[in-house]
Amino acid sequence: MVCSWGGYTFIINLIPMHVLLCIVTGRYSSRLYVAYAPLVVLGTLLAALVPVVGFNAVLTSEHFASFLVFIILHVVALVYYIKGLLTPRLFKVAMTFVLTVGLALCLAVVAILAALVASSPTKGWSGRSLSLLDPTYASKYIPIIASVSEHQPPTWPSYFMAINVLAFLVPAGIISCFLPLSDASSFLVLYLVTSVYFSGVMVRLMLVLAPAVCILSGIALSEAFNVLTRSMKFQRPISDDTLPTAGDSTPGSSSTATITTSTKNANIKKEKMGTISKERSSKKSRKETELVGSSPVRPEKEEKLCVLPSEASAMGILFLIMLCGLYVIHCVWAAAEAYSAPSIVLTSRSHDGLHVYDDFRESYAWLRHNTEVDDKVASWWDYGYQTTAMANRTVIVDNNTWNNTHIATVGTAMSSPEKGAWEIFNSLDVKYVLVVFGGLIGYPSDDINKFLWMVRIGGGEFPHIKEQDYLRDGNYRVDAQGTPTMLNCLMYKLCYYRFAETDGKGFDRARRYEIGRKHFKLTHFEEVFTTQHWMVRIYKLKPQKNRVRGKLKLKLKSSSKTSLMRKGAGKKNPWQ
Repeated sequence: MVCSWGGYTFIINLIPMHVLLCIVTGRYSSRLYVAYAPLVVLGTLLAALVPVVGFNAVLTSEHFASFLVFIILHVVALVYYIKGLLTPRLFKVAMTFVLTVGLALCLAVVAILAALVASSPTKGWSGRSLSLLDPTYASKYIPIIASVSEHQPPTWPSYFMAINVLAFLVPAGIISCFLPLSDASSFLVLYLVTSVYFSGVMVRLMLVLAPAVCILSGIALSEAFNVLTRSMKFQRPISDDTLPTAGDSTPGSSSTATITTSTKNANIKKEKMGTISKERSSKKSRKETELVGSSPVRPEKEEKLCVLPSEASAMGILFLIMLCGLYVIHCVWAAAEAYSAPSIVLTSRSHDGLHVYDDFRESYAWLRHNTEVDDKVASWWDYGYQTTAMANRTVIVDNNTWNNTHIATVGTAMSSPEKGAWEIFNSLDVKYVLVVFGGLIGYPSDDINKFLWMVRIGGGEFPHIKEQDYLRDGNYRVDAQGTPTMLNCLMYKLCYYRFAETDGKGFDRARRYEIGRKHFKLTHFEEVFTTQHWMVRIYKLKPQKNRVRGKLKLKLKSSSKTSLMRKGAGKKNPWQ
């Protein structure tokens, strides 16, 4: 988990919470100690071997919960060990001593951890962890985390889209976990509660919720099938042919009577043996459940509570089978349509039929065939991996968001006027700038809709970029009511350059209004490629030498004219 995903911090905090819950509820056992203590030691050592984690495995606050519970577990284990050696009177004296020493050690460890945490401005927590504990933290202090769509809170339809009918089975699974409550079932309940909270903060953490939902729904289905099948088994009709009647007066009635009495005696003996074996098995089960820490189950009450009419049981079984079949169909559909559709090729359906938008591949193919291998391309970081893989060109920023300053630099360039943006990109040795624009076809996930995050991320590193300069009465607008800063920034110019030529009005279908500034020219950038549906537009930086030469040529022409006029001023003109 540490090697694959930073979400391993959820696991290393969930397990200590479960261990602490078992200790508080009096469910401590040697099995718990053997399971948890080696996990902390070996897990921390192995996590420290991962280069990305390193010494953060023992220095960051995400890992301190496991260490604190590790100490508490050893104190409890020592108490149980002393309790087995001493008498009750001596145990009370030793208990006070152990508690005082244990509390002193815990306070010392807590003081050391508090000192380490206080030295960090974020109290030892990473930005993503703080955004989970405080959902408003990222939007205030780390806009690059809040800008990612995966980090937004999910809506209610997304839950029903992802887990479908399992949303109705999970509550039944929770009830089953409490009947009876064991160590394993308490872990499942704790896992579900924490994963529901975290998935409500970030939509990407539905991945954490999915296993808990599947397990608890499986428990609910298992219990439901168990009740229904047992009800049908207990209510099977018994044939009357095998039972003797009271009024039989046949000659063989005496023999049948002796047979019935012998069978009754045998049945009585069997019942006695059965009760003895049941008592022994119940004692064994009680001992085992006491060792494990779970309450014993009484099968007699279960049989009384779990008997339903056979017709209702049969209908319930058929209903559950149909429910499972519909869920399988939904999963196949979701995997094929919602989760496996390639984002690089977009499709839409209208009254005209199916429309395919292949502008991304078209633009990447143009970059691959019409630019030099060493040319650098600047775009927003969402398209970095695609450009590198499909266009085989170097990008300035990509989907790896570790370098916040580099991403803020690109955001500042997009938010700056044309000349300032050209200077920033020229200092980064950029040759081409790529922007995604959806105003012509109504594509909502373009760079204009993402532009406010560019302003926020850039303003976090460069204070001269202020978000208020781009807002009109608190609203983000690019129509006639847009601010001059917004209408003069590079992103606006690169997206809406020559856009008014498409329909004569410059109507933006993605934002559903007419743009504010329509006819303008580019002085530091030149358009080199625009895809068929105007979804991707590529611009090239004008070289500085050509522009300087142009100025020098003008100066040379003007200086040569003035010098000729001066030279000719002292001579007579033969035509006069």
